Amino acid sequence: MIEINSGFIPLTDAAILIVAKEMGFAEEQGIALNLLRETSWANIRDRLAVGQFEVAHCLAPMPIASNLGLTPFSTQLIAPMALGMGGNAVTVSDVIYEKMCGVGYSGQFDASIAGHFFQKVVADVSQNGSQTLKLGVVHPFSAHNFELRYWLSSVGVSPDEDVEIKIIPPMLMADALNAGQIDGFCVGEPWNSLAVSKSFGKVITTKTAIWASSPEKVLAVQSDWAEKNQDALQSLLVALVKAAKWCSAKENFEKLAKIMAADIYLNIPETLVLGALSGSLSSSASINADHTLPFLEFYDNAATFPWQSHALWLYSQMVRWGYLEHSAESAAIAKSSFRPDIYRSALKSTDAIIPSGNSKVEGALKTRTAVGAASNTLYLGPDGFFDDNVFDPDQIDRYILGQSNL
Repeated sequence: MIEINSGFIPLTDAAILIVAKEMGFAEEQGIALNLLRETSWANIRDRLAVGQFEVAHCLAPMPIASNLGLTPFSTQLIAPMALGMGGNAVTVSDVIYEKMCGVGYSGQFDASIAGHFFQKVVADVSQNGSQTLKLGVVHPFSAHNFELRYWLSSVGVSPDEDVEIKIIPPMLMADALNAGQIDGFCVGEPWNSLAVSKSFGKVITTKTAIWASSPEKVLAVQSDWAEKNQDALQSLLVALVKAAKWCSAKENFEKLAKIMAADIYLNIPETLVLGALSGSLSSSASINADHTLPFLEFYDNAATFPWQSHALWLYSQMVRWGYLEHSAESAAIAKSSFRPDIYRSALKSTDAIIPSGNSKVEGALKTRTAVGAASNTLYLGPDGFFDDNVFDPDQIDRYILGQSNL
């Protein structure tokens, strides 16, 4: 057995790692997978950097930020696999929710509609001279931060002038909302559902509604360890993809919720886990009946494939919000942080359906579409941004020049 230590944050999207251990997929591949629970993404980053973890459940932008020198440790990381797509939501306090309803909001999860009424509340607060609304995200280099900023700016709210964005660990979000330290947050499940269940706030939109089939967590690995332990890494990827397929099967949702709810993992009621798995998050009412896009994807739509176009979009947002200057060299570093070549090498002898390309135009698929794959047929999409913009990774210079911070 090869022993591998992996850090994780108690979130529903840690399921692939947890299932790989609990259902024996890792053991089948000769891997003794030790899962070590952490409380913050900064801790995950630091323990991975100093070698206490060989791999980790990680925010998708974090390896990119590390490789670009934007973190405290000069550690080279790679992401040879994604750990699913979606899974986040935007929740606001009951006070803000009531204000939104007061100007015409009626509980739709649609990002355009929710954003329109949220902007009205932000403008009203500003005009009345009230304190600036505070919104929580889990880390500066997180999809949460970038999708929240993207959504806000698209509906007319400046993320750096009209609101204040604060960094708060996922497990503290609901309590921070209840304590009045923040007025809303963008976080992964189950912490939105926990806030709703305790009547601390209401969900107003989701990551899927902002950008369907969008990146969220990845498996982060130190580059040096990956190079020295290629066979072990490939065996781990095989186990994790098997776990992802198991997690995606509806007939396994109840068992998965029970596994995830255990004290050593999420330590919350099973019903709160099950809601995210089934896509039945609720605010004042369940998601609209016509909301057909999956809230959280573990396997379908190439959910485990590390698209380099995802890496480049995340990089574009780092540039947009002032974390670094754009250059061809930096874009190349961001792109190479995601490693579809390692994924392909590990999965080529399995029944996994693997995309034939490393990148795609993001936001171009309005419906479920058959695309090129190494074998069989792969269906992708829809993957649209709520504002109908598209991101062509081959036109990244133009995309970056066209971005506005309001």
